[in-house]
Amino acid sequence: MKTLGAVIAGGKSSRFGSDKAVAIVDELPLIDHVVMALYRHADAIVIAGRDWRDFDVVGDGAHAGEGPLAGLLAALTAAQARNFEAVVTAPCDALPIPDLSALKGDTAAVIDGHWLFGFWPATLAAPLAHYLASQPDRSMRGWLSICGARTVPASGPLYNFNTPDDIRAYELALETMA
Repeated sequence: MKTLGAVIAGGKSSRFGSDKAVAIVDELPLIDHVVMALYRHADAIVIAGRDWRDFDVVGDGAHAGEGPLAGLLAALTAAQARNFEAVVTAPCDALPIPDLSALKGDTAAVIDGHWLFGFWPATLAAPLAHYLASQPDRSMRGWLSICGARTVPASGPLYNFNTPDDIRAYELALETMA
């Protein structure tokens, strides 16, 4: 199945205090960790919602500033335009990247509790566009219910970085595992 990888990276980092996508984690910008991990699961990579290096960028369009579903819609739209059958997503602010191959199938699927780690058939672009146009609540949980996404348990602990302290806790956890 031809799959487009998309890093969801359009957030404002307001709780972080600076651009968390470029925060250094284990000697690399956080977003680079995510991009490298996505290559194992995708034929090509796009960055949704921001410029990054020489990567293809898909803008959030009419829904910019409305949350991660805008980035997902941009990725799904790009996938359809480029003849990809599916999109695999990862947020720019979480590590480690779980085994996303467990998500692949005929229907949408997400890692339980970390819904931006997802697999999305490209045919969901039109239903998501309709959802965003018709719902005042841009809830990821609402969208998961509408599209009937499966949830898959995480293969281990995942760290979401909302503050610099979250990065320090992750790095400390890495040290204790070594």
